[in-house]
Amino acid sequence: MQFTIDNRDNIVIFSLKNTTVESKLPQNLKLNCSYWLSLDIDALILDLTNVQAIDSSGLGALLLAHRQLKEHSIPVILVGVQEFVMSLMNMTRIDELFRIL
Repeated sequence: MQFTIDNRDNIVIFSLKNTTVESKLPQNLKLNCSYWLSLDIDALILDLTNVQAIDSSGLGALLLAHRQLKEHSIPVILVGVQEFVMSLMNMTRIDELFRIL
C-alpha cells in the first residue's frame, strides 16, 4: 500500500496513492491511528482521490479509523471520494459516519 502522511497544524493528511484499496490498508491505518493519538491531533483527513476501488477490508479500515479517533473526539474527514467508492459507502451506510468533502 502506497501512501503519504503530512501533518499541517495538527491536522494529519493521509493520502492513498493506490488505485485499489485492499487488505494491507487496515494494518497501516491501525498502526498510524495509535501514533496520531499520541500526537494529539485535531483531525484526520483521508485523501481518497486516487482510489478507484475498495474492498470490504478497506471499508473496515475506514470504520476502524473512525471508531478509534471518535473515542478521542477527533474527526475523520474523507476527501476525493470517487463515484464507485461512494456508491459502496452509500450502500453500506458508512457515508453517514464521515464528513465527506
